[in-house]
Amino acid sequence: MIPSVDRRSFLHGASVAGFGIFANGRRGFAGGVGPNEVINIACIGVGGKGSSDAEHAGHHGRVVALCDIDDVRAAGNYRRYPDARRYHDYRALLDEMGAKIDAVVVSTPDHHHAPAAVRAMRMGKHVYCQKPLTHSVWEARLMRETAREKKVCTQMGNQGSASPGLRRGVEILQSGAIGDVAEVHVWTNRPFKYWKQAPDIVARTRETPGIPNHIHWFEFLGPAPDRPYHPSYHPHNWRGFWDFGTGSLGDMACHTANLAFRGLKLGLPTRVSAEHSEINSETFPAWATITYEFPAREGRPPVKLVWHEGARNGERNLPPDELFPSGFKKADSGSLFLGSKGRLYSPSDNGTSQVLFPEAEFRDYQAPTPTLPRIKGSGKDDDNMKKEWIEAVRAGKPELAYSNFDFASALTESMLLGNVAVRSEQAIEYDGASGRILNSEKASQYLKPYFRKGWEI
Repeated sequence: MIPSVDRRSFLHGASVAGFGIFANGRRGFAGGVGPNEVINIACIGVGGKGSSDAEHAGHHGRVVALCDIDDVRAAGNYRRYPDARRYHDYRALLDEMGAKIDAVVVSTPDHHHAPAAVRAMRMGKHVYCQKPLTHSVWEARLMRETAREKKVCTQMGNQGSASPGLRRGVEILQSGAIGDVAEVHVWTNRPFKYWKQAPDIVARTRETPGIPNHIHWFEFLGPAPDRPYHPSYHPHNWRGFWDFGTGSLGDMACHTANLAFRGLKLGLPTRVSAEHSEINSETFPAWATITYEFPAREGRPPVKLVWHEGARNGERNLPPDELFPSGFKKADSGSLFLGSKGRLYSPSDNGTSQVLFPEAEFRDYQAPTPTLPRIKGSGKDDDNMKKEWIEAVRAGKPELAYSNFDFASALTESMLLGNVAVRSEQAIEYDGASGRILNSEKASQYLKPYFRKGWEI
């Protein structure tokens, strides 16, 4: 079971600007909202991916508060929402604006996801949070428990979930078109050109340049252990550092393994093991191959899911060629399902397109009649994720959001167990009911992160 945690609130200094126009007495509960009532939204992290998240939030509600640690990267949304109050510390935002907001969008580096989202949910606020849902396994379970307890409407930002293509793929797998699936391979093109980690960075830099005036470094660190500012962490390379990010696995598995988790109803694994390059205390390894073992469920056979990331000996770490037709060219990112009647290949990050083979046997194949709802919206998956979330908020029905925290937390919990196996350099036996590793105290220490004083959940 998740340990109980005391609620604490902290009031810290923040830079506040703008004069929003707010309704009095905002809702502090999770009931439905009238169709004509404006939903007030606070956006935490509004540069980078948060830039589009805040823009999309404004399509479906009123953005009344913005929080970011980088005034330059946040400038676009400062201009877009001039009346929104501005903060550098989301603790202050929630303390001061709690009675004036209904919902929160969290688009920060990974180590802030749970500290921000759990605080908001405990106040009865609906939450949209970017993937991966959390920085750690323990936090994923806490997010699930908190969302259930508070009955708030939630959504994780793996935007492929909104695509009709992804939902068609789920229907194909669940229809039994390729038979019983016992093995899945998933791979990614991260990190490569996207950020640096091992082998480029394997130790902490000794340089201590001054902190630029537009960056609020204390608030960037948040719950993470203290360290001096350096541009190698912000704005993007943080993904490759253990203290801030979750590596390639955290960045992409909530996208690329999404089809497998939904289509095969995987749940939580019982065993996770990993091969990988040399481990260091600062950054994720240059490559890793992680094997997840899922038990039989609902009449389906056990499944082995193999995750491939990085490069070894100068070559991409990809599934073996013999799993594909002769001469087949694999996409940079994708997934492959090995079934008793055939194979399904998805050549995309989000699982939104599918190819069945042997080609001769599936030439005339027709996808099954849709059983999952399709979103009638802008046609852009990322925007439609927010639309679906807000529709759930208005209806007071958390289950209407397809990537709600009940599902998203299990996907995140499962995938991040791979990082635990990598970092501990041990195969782990996992009890999903209790959230405990059964065979390794060394691995168990990596289930829950360190929280710096003042930033505890």
